[in-house]
Amino acid sequence: MQTIGLIAGNGSYPLVFAKAAKQAGVRIIAVAIKEETDPSLKDHVEKIFWISVGQLKKLIEILKSEKIEKAVMAGQIKHKLLFSDIILDSELRGLLFKLKDKKTDTILGGIAQRLGELGIELIDSTTFIKDCLPAPGVLTKAKPTKEQLDDVEFGLKIAKAIAGLDIGQTVVVKDKIVLSIEAIEGTDAAITRANVYCNGGAVVVKVSKPDQDMRFDIPLVGKQTIKTLIKESVALLAVESAKTLFLDKDYVIEKADENGIVILAI
Repeated sequence: MQTIGLIAGNGSYPLVFAKAAKQAGVRIIAVAIKEETDPSLKDHVEKIFWISVGQLKKLIEILKSEKIEKAVMAGQIKHKLLFSDIILDSELRGLLFKLKDKKTDTILGGIAQRLGELGIELIDSTTFIKDCLPAPGVLTKAKPTKEQLDDVEFGLKIAKAIAGLDIGQTVVVKDKIVLSIEAIEGTDAAITRANVYCNGGAVVVKVSKPDQDMRFDIPLVGKQTIKTLIKESVALLAVESAKTLFLDKDYVIEKADENGIVILAI
């Protein structure tokens, strides 16, 4: 039986991955982050180990002791934790010191390279869950207006630009005015910040990076996303088809339809 290591962050992504891997007959050994991971993950994996977000050395030791040759990163680990009182071990401090900057992709790429040096291959995190990547089209009953499609086209160029700079992957616009761009605080906070200026009716555009590495930091939509869209009276969410993980799709679409929100895969 194939064994894969699961480096689990927050949200439902690690749970969805673990369940899909189990159905595919794959044995999962999880390394969960104390500050981030849903404790119920333990019910869906063969083994689970808990570490702090700053313990890269312990992560490596666990993967090596379990003879893991392939691993997946699933679920976000908040970038802002680097600015908290989390203690970083010598392995992670050394890695961060060598990096050219502290962008998300740079950090994750550095970790992937370090794991590779030790014989642990980080693989595509959509393995086993390709059906969670939406095809192009309108996913909801509500259809976009001409004005909303114009905002999507306008926002798409800006979202791709900031994603290419590894600033964020989401932009919120209305009437071709940029209300907010996602930074270190994440998508939900960017949407909330935008609503201060427009009081509802905004268009949210969420994209992948121009050279998206499917091993990590993939754009994701799920239950928390739709809750934020409803709370902030967003009119439309546009995501990039085939490169955005759409989790809890039935629930999200149902709630979007109940609230007249358009969801569009572009």
